[in-house]
Amino acid sequence: MNQAAAPSALARTRAPLVDKPLRTPRAAAVAGIVFAILLIASLWLLRLSVPADPSDVAPWLQTSSERVGLALNLVPFAGIAFMWFLGVLRDRLGAMEDKFFATVFLGSGLMFLGMMFVAAAAGGGLVRSYAAVPNTLFNDATFIFARSFSYVVMHIYAFKMAAVFMITTSTLVIRTHVSVPWIAWLGFASAAFLLLGSGYLDWALFVFPCWVLLLSVHILLDNLRRPPLAVAGHATC
Repeated sequence: MNQAAAPSALARTRAPLVDKPLRTPRAAAVAGIVFAILLIASLWLLRLSVPADPSDVAPWLQTSSERVGLALNLVPFAGIAFMWFLGVLRDRLGAMEDKFFATVFLGSGLMFLGMMFVAAAAGGGLVRSYAAVPNTLFNDATFIFARSFSYVVMHIYAFKMAAVFMITTSTLVIRTHVSVPWIAWLGFASAAFLLLGSGYLDWALFVFPCWVLLLSVHILLDNLRRPPLAVAGHATC
């Protein structure tokens, strides 16, 4: 009697701590939309305020420091939304996720995010330095170095990683059919343009958040059109 009761008691102690498996909300793709809107707003404010040439020492901080500060304060929130967007894509892929492409996909996304934070931090350092010593900043070679450092990290490195992220994501879309093929082919074309033009054209940076916005809207609409059980089954297939 005691021996028969022991296994049942042991089974009760080994019961799962979570009664139901965690499921991604159907509206989780909103994270990609939020990221795209915040990054577009930040890039637009910087485009209006900061000279395109990083060696230009025109006193743009005298007239646009508040606007630049607002743009840089949007970057952390855009980064948080991008992390959720990565989770949405991985949940969308589910068991179909290929280890090789998933490594490049996740690595390029995280590297883009990290370098975007570094570039924003360098820009924030310029704003704080100007607030501390406004009369000597524009005559200091350190200003030119910090401005060039922020420019190179953002244009040359961060958005090159964004292009790699677009290529791997588009490849996964074509192989797994988690989205429509034309978004993937548009991603390939946009990534090629970003690889070639991010170091020369400021407005080329807008290509990446616009593509993320398009992909996120499609995923959101597809999730909302499906019944809840169908969406959950798709995520775990």
